[in-house]
Amino acid sequence: MSGLLDAIKKAGIGAIGAGQPVAILTGTVTKDNPLEVTVDQRFALTADFLIVPESLTKYEIDAKHTHSYGGGTTGQALPDKLLIRRGLETGDKLILLRVQGGNQYLILDRVVET
Repeated sequence: MSGLLDAIKKAGIGAIGAGQPVAILTGTVTKDNPLEVTVDQRFALTADFLIVPESLTKYEIDAKHTHSYGGGTTGQALPDKLLIRRGLETGDKLILLRVQGGNQYLILDRVVET
């Protein structure tokens, strides 16, 4: 009986290995709205196939305010929104993880050149 169990375990391990559960790839943002990423200069992925983490989305805050002192007020301070984090932009180089099955790709992070 243990021989059969070992054979099943080996087959399962082989299936997982053959299925390539995760692959690390590189890509470049070719369009930012709607999002499109070209992977390893071989094929393009649209937003439907991409999982974008919050850390790579645009985040702005409205910090506009006025100050009061001694009965008077100052002019408006910080009239423009503050950009806390920029989103993905055309030309950004990315690290992607292919999810098992190859139908979705997680954008892990942006690559910066030093």
